[in-house]
Amino acid sequence: MTGTYICETPSDTFALGERLGAQLTPGDVLLLKGGLGAGKTLLTKGILNALDFDIDEVTSPSFTLVNLYHAPTLDVYHIDLWRLDENSNTASAVGLEEILADENNVTIIEWSEKLRSFSHSGRILEISILGDGDDARTIGIKSVPSA
Repeated sequence: MTGTYICETPSDTFALGERLGAQLTPGDVLLLKGGLGAGKTLLTKGILNALDFDIDEVTSPSFTLVNLYHAPTLDVYHIDLWRLDENSNTASAVGLEEILADENNVTIIEWSEKLRSFSHSGRILEISILGDGDDARTIGIKSVPSA
């Protein structure tokens, strides 16, 4: 599902998340990048909708840093690094090593550009979102090498 997608509306962003969610497998890590209001959490809601999770329960973990969603087929960790200092060890602050040690879940990381580095043997997808609000969004999805 790598490529560049133009989402004209928030509904398109949600639908792209659904398509992405339908293709996820345990151990996948999604690195979300984009400014405030770009649609990172909306895309995450689409992903979780595809996994049969109640999207009303999906919220941005800006203050909690990590939300865990128990979808019927797998667990999804939703991490938000927005409030963390880029100079800190953000991976350690959210317990990323422990989260990634369980290869039976999916991990979604908002503001992933704040990560210095992390080690993961599974598939990693980098998702960059340009645009915000009611403007069209350009969403790029690419595989990145595992560290």
